[in-house]
Amino acid sequence: MTKNIRVRFAPSPTGPLHIGGVRTALFNYLFAKKHRGTFILRIEDTDQNRYVEGAEKYIIDALNWCGIPFDEGPEKNEKFGPYRQSERKHLYKKYADDLIASGNAYYAFDTAEALDFHRTDHEEKGKTFIYNWHNRLKLSNSLSLSAEEVKTKIDAGEDYVIRFKSPQDETLHLKDIIRGDIKIDTNILDDKVLFKSDGMPTYHLANIVDDHLMEITHVIRGEEWLPSLALHYQLYKAFDWETPEFAHLPLILKPTGKGKLSKRDGDKLGFPVFPLEWLAPDGEVSSGYKEAGYFPEAMVNFLAFLGWNPGTEQEIFNLDALINSFELERVNKSGARFDPDKIKWFNHHYMQEQNDDALAEAYKNMEPKLLDIDVNYISMVIGMIKERATFVSDFWGLSHFFFMAPSSYDEKACKKAFKENTKAVLTDVNNIIDSIENVTIENLQTAIKGWITKSNIGFGAVMMPLRLALVGALQGPDVFDIMFMIGKNETIKRINNLIKTLV
Repeated sequence: MTKNIRVRFAPSPTGPLHIGGVRTALFNYLFAKKHRGTFILRIEDTDQNRYVEGAEKYIIDALNWCGIPFDEGPEKNEKFGPYRQSERKHLYKKYADDLIASGNAYYAFDTAEALDFHRTDHEEKGKTFIYNWHNRLKLSNSLSLSAEEVKTKIDAGEDYVIRFKSPQDETLHLKDIIRGDIKIDTNILDDKVLFKSDGMPTYHLANIVDDHLMEITHVIRGEEWLPSLALHYQLYKAFDWETPEFAHLPLILKPTGKGKLSKRDGDKLGFPVFPLEWLAPDGEVSSGYKEAGYFPEAMVNFLAFLGWNPGTEQEIFNLDALINSFELERVNKSGARFDPDKIKWFNHHYMQEQNDDALAEAYKNMEPKLLDIDVNYISMVIGMIKERATFVSDFWGLSHFFFMAPSSYDEKACKKAFKENTKAVLTDVNNIIDSIENVTIENLQTAIKGWITKSNIGFGAVMMPLRLALVGALQGPDVFDIMFMIGKNETIKRINNLIKTLV
């Protein structure tokens, strides 16, 4: 591609950003970076009735957390600004008037009551009311009225909308990067409203005008916008503008594979559907992946595979690898099933790549019991247990015994570990540990394993009750690692605590 690639993510600030929107933003970002282009954020807030305070900031925070920040947008490199449609509303009327002047649009004065009457009448006859070529000359508009009548209505301040004049008896040949060639019979299209009676453009007009003025080269958006493709294509032709290339991404489906994953599915299905926690104006809280303990790298890697595949068996891709491998032609047409277990799998992988010191800080901030513990010690502990963790919140269950002695012992483990000679065995182990002057993992192993072999006791008879004394259960990292970490005195103390419970 030789031209300067420019793509945009254009959400409406009507609430938190759904992960489907994050996936759309991600694919736009990957495509732009792959071709050294520009990723733009445009806030489409023409519908002020649905505007939600804080939603725009949430969108920006979510993109930044995911590591896919925009290059141009509100208050950032505003080369083609402003980037909020509400601040661009003075632009759109001119373009609506241009369409009327060129014969591609017309004034429509039909009242809401009149349109409801026609819809009801059609429904009673088993038909669907469509405002287009087959009936527009029978309705109240500038195509059916004289120029004088139209002028009189406008001068009198009568409400009107501006509708696009969809052509009759034509076949549109459209191209979609993902879906290929698309044919559409214009006779089935309705004359969409482009400009509303309140003086604001509809999404369709504002979207096309802004994409043109911002020099957007590729429109990458969700499948739900496919029905609008014919109108948008015709608008470009009506303005005699260069048409961008289109790519419509597949839906993200519920885990069952049936139906689109919606904002309402959120906590109802037991997993977040938003990148960040959202506090609604009414006080309702929706959970987010960040607060649930997911790493942004895991979320990005997971979302990339919702509809796209690299053509290989590789699944782990950092952001740079995704940029290098991403091709819109490898995006699937069919819907992608959301698998909450798969994103956990990704998170587990990225847990292993995290810096232990950074994890230690996060763990310490999360767990009050660690407030006075040296962060370097915590970091060493994490290095031993994180291979079994998916979230930072898993750490305490996997490592609590590094910070405090067990207060009880697992009942089933006791039955398995305790033999007639266990008390004597543990007493001998304590004596061996006490005799070691230079306590290292190697010295502990050499002394205790050497004694076990020489005494012909059996490793299980020693190691199971020893682990139970240290941990309180038959789990955890290597016993000698635990002993070294908690120290000689604490090890002897814990073994004595368990001996006291034996009768």
